[in-house]
Amino acid sequence: MRRWFRDTLFVRLFVLMWVALVASHIAAFGIVTSVWQPVDRFGSAPGGDGVGRGRPTPVFPSLPPMERPPDGGPDLRRSPFYAPSLPTPLLVADYLIRLLVIAAAAWLGARWLAAPVRRLVAASSRLGVSLGGDAPLPTLDERTGTFEVREAARVFNRMARELDATFRARGLLMASLSHDLRTPLTRMRMRLETESESLVAARCIVDVREMSELIETALDVFRNASNDEPLRPVDVTALARSIVDDLAETGAPVTLHGDTAIVLARPVALRRVLANLLDNAIRYGASADVGVDAAGERVRVRIDDRGPGIAPALLEQVFQPFFRVEASRNRASGGSGLGLYIARDLLRRQGGDVTIANRPGGGLRAEIVLPRGPSAKAPAAALT
Repeated sequence: MRRWFRDTLFVRLFVLMWVALVASHIAAFGIVTSVWQPVDRFGSAPGGDGVGRGRPTPVFPSLPPMERPPDGGPDLRRSPFYAPSLPTPLLVADYLIRLLVIAAAAWLGARWLAAPVRRLVAASSRLGVSLGGDAPLPTLDERTGTFEVREAARVFNRMARELDATFRARGLLMASLSHDLRTPLTRMRMRLETESESLVAARCIVDVREMSELIETALDVFRNASNDEPLRPVDVTALARSIVDDLAETGAPVTLHGDTAIVLARPVALRRVLANLLDNAIRYGASADVGVDAAGERVRVRIDDRGPGIAPALLEQVFQPFFRVEASRNRASGGSGLGLYIARDLLRRQGGDVTIANRPGGGLRAEIVLPRGPSAKAPAAALT
């Protein structure tokens, strides 16, 4: 019996439907009878000489009116269940009142029962950013709600803990292997550089250096996951200008336009993202044009180039680790296939994101979206 009386979704739905039904009847009965003075079919009003003397006539619009039997039987009008029929307008009003009450109850009940689902959706959206990082894992309350809600919360919390442990273990394993491989690779490169001058040795040195760069990039992925740099207001336009000025000094074709825009971000991580995207635009697109748009609810930084672009089917795949578009990003041109993956990961960990798209006039556009920070009058940090 305990199973049938515990707090379950069935019990709550049953109580909600019962309350809505009773409330609709009470509301309709009270409103209709307050504006209608019933007169029975034989011309007698309640309290007069006819039927209903000394008592109000109850009104039950869902019951048909009782007529005098044609065979001269007992007068059913004297029955306590006798109810004269409602006029058509009031009958329509009666059912409209019931409909409105039930609709209001359904709306409130839907919000009431859907609240745990909304909490689950919010926690799930934060889970991906928290896995393997320093952000606390989202947890659901396991003590409130129906039996089904509490069980779902327990399963979600256990899944989040297990996923976080798995991600941390894999990241630690990758970092350990990468760190341990750097030392023998460095020794190999030094021996090749000092003890041999053959063409084969030179090629081996190039391969060893490339392996070292890949290992260093893999370590960066692990460092990003454990980044504890605090969020603070940053003037993204000033930050981008400092990078643009450094590139312009080297002769790179890069421009910047846009007004001051304050965002809430991690300055070091944001600088690294901007530098990476600008380097990609110059290396593969011949130039970079940076625009800062602070007109909407979020600040947008657009980096346009004049390169060949990317096939539409690959626009999302380029954010996968170690993925490279071989037509333009081959081994000879450099790159490990982790730059865009690291950039998106860094931005999503601070509430932003990055997307790329082909421009209608040719070339590629990388767009960074960042949460707006405090007013421009507030102190902002910009790394130079």
